[in-house]
Parts: sequence; structure tokens; C-alpha cells
Amino acid sequence: MDKTFQRKPRILFLFSDTGGGHRSAAEAIIEALHLEYGDRMIIEMVDIFKERVPLPLNYFPEWYPQMVRVPQIWGLGFHLSDGHHRARFISSSTWPYVRSAVKSMVTRYPSDLIVSVHPLANTPVLQALGKNRPPYITVVTDLVSAHALWYDRRTDLCLVPTEIARQRALKNRLKPEQVKVIGLPVADRFCQPPGEKRELRERLGWPPDDPMILLVGGGEGMGPLEKTAHAIAGAEIPAGLAIVTGRNHKLKERLEAYPWPRHTFIYGFVRNMPEMMGAADILVTKAGPGTISEALNAGLPMILYSRLPGQEDGNVTYVVDEGAGIWAPQLEQILSSLRVWLKTPELLARASKACQRLARPKAAREIAHILAEAAGIKP
Repeated sequence: MDKTFQRKPRILFLFSDTGGGHRSAAEAIIEALHLEYGDRMIIEMVDIFKERVPLPLNYFPEWYPQMVRVPQIWGLGFHLSDGHHRARFISSSTWPYVRSAVKSMVTRYPSDLIVSVHPLANTPVLQALGKNRPPYITVVTDLVSAHALWYDRRTDLCLVPTEIARQRALKNRLKPEQVKVIGLPVADRFCQPPGEKRELRERLGWPPDDPMILLVGGGEGMGPLEKTAHAIAGAEIPAGLAIVTGRNHKLKERLEAYPWPRHTFIYGFVRNMPEMMGAADILVTKAGPGTISEALNAGLPMILYSRLPGQEDGNVTYVVDEGAGIWAPQLEQILSSLRVWLKTPELLARASKACQRLARPKAAREIAHILAEAAGIKP
């Protein structure tokens, strides 16, 4: 048959904008699919909480930023609901409430392959699909402390970022052949060699020879970003400082109005974060899985100053135990860590090598190859 007239396989990605990581992971995989296979497939992304789910679940994406602003309550909810039996109880209890909406969704989006990058999608969608269904692949986007709801035994394949996440999958009753360690998918621009530091700094307008600290709080500028910035500036740390506030426009305006020391740069949401990471010497950040994975690819040592209890606890342990960074939740700890690294270049170099050892820059493309095979796309 003429390949021109062959039907393109349809791949459905299930995600939700509850935090930036789920959408970012899906987009990174989709980007890799297009880079590797062009337009040989039809891809759709569906936000599982926007598909006619009943009240109040359809407001969950809007509520999420407010919910995580009370991290203790979020962490308590995570731990109370985590575990194989508790996760199954939650799924079975909510199934009658969401059944109609989920069945309608899978009917509305006929697919040759379904890819889930959100833990709340797996059990209800697999329940709605029944036995005669297309292949279903889960891509876990939590680096280490992945909630039990990620792991449904009916999934055909579960792709996880780390060996610790694989062990959690096995603990939640998945079979070894169902689980594969791939890494966390990030956008292709974070997977390329960062380039020569001096050239990157010249493009950014940063000082060529002074150490540079890159301070970020995720896409939404979350965490104690403002206090941390002022503490670093006030401590007269011998380094330049680049502060990225993300989409937090009010924070950017406040920081821009402040009389900062020399070599301080304020940014909002940026698209050249890979260049910034390549030009910086130290990253100060919250313990989000995407930012950590991007920093590992850049070989950029991290000081982690905040984390979301529950799902990001393991990220901190992983970074610290592997020697790629430091956990410093108090301002004085951040300043002390910066001073030690800047006074002891060999320690900073050791942390950079640990980042390079842990990096998985090919994760998105490896996932793309797995999905293409499952969807019947030939090399």
C-alpha cells in the first residue's frame, strides 16, 4: 500500500495543569516524537479535569496553586492517601462519581495509544476502557516520591525517572517487566550541550569572571523566593545574582524597584533557561522534579531551599545523597552553603560531576521511541 494513504496512529496524552510538571513532561515527549518521527502520528492532549468532570473536580487546576500554599496540609493529604490499599480505596470510592465523565472522554477521543502523565488519570481511565482497549503507558513525572495512584497494575508499561521510583512501583504491585527506568522527560533545549560559559555570559550580559548564582522558584515564582533574594544580596556574597520570578509579575515588579547591588539581574518568565543554567555556577531553587532534571543535564549544582511535602521529599534526599546538591531550608543555611561552595571550588566541581553522572538528557527521545513502537510507527 502507498504509505501516503496509510492511516496515521492517534496518540492521546492525559495530563492536567495541577503544577507545571505534567504539561511540561507531555510537551517534552510530544516534541521528541515530532523530532524523531515528524508528522507520522496524530497527537491530542486532554486535561482530565476539564473534560466535563462533575463539580467540584473541574475546579481542581484553579485550586491547586492555593492548595500548595499550605504545604503542611498538602503533605498530610499526600501521606494519608499514599499506599496501595488506600489508593485503591480512593479510586473505587470515586469511580461512581466520575464514571460518566471518564467514559464519555475515552469515547470522544478514540486512540491507538494512551499516555498518562498524571496519577489521577490512570485507574479511572483504565476502568472505563475495559479489556478491549489500546495500549496504555504511564510516564511518572514525580522524580522519587511518586504517589501510589501512579501505579495501576493494568498499565501496559510504566516509565519512571529513577531506580527509587521503580522500587516504589514494585512495592505497589507492578511486575518488574512492567516498569522501566528512563529518566524525566524535559524539553529538547535542556538536553543539548550547554555551550561555553564565557560566550553564554556575554550573550546574557553577565560578568565574565565573577561566580554567578541563579535563583529560581519554578514557573510560578513559588516558595520564599523574595526573602531568599534579599538575604543573598544583603549578605554580600561574592557573586553575581540572577533572579527568575516566572509568571509572578507582581514579584518581578517589587524586585525591580529595589536598589540591588552590582551584578544583579531580574527576569520574569524566560525561554532561555538552558543558557542561564549553562552560564551559572550555582542554582538555588525549590525541589521541583523538572528543574532538578534540567539542572542535572546542565551539570549545575543545586541548593534546594523549599519543597512540597510528600511528593518532593524524595527529590531532596536524592539530590543530597547523590552529592548533586545541598538541602538548605533556612536562609542562614543557604548563605552558609553558598559561602562554602564559593570558597572551596573543588567541592563545587565535585557536585557538578555528580549532576553529570545523574543526568538523563535522552529521556524524552527514549520515551518517544517506546511510544512509537507501541503505536505501530516504524523507524
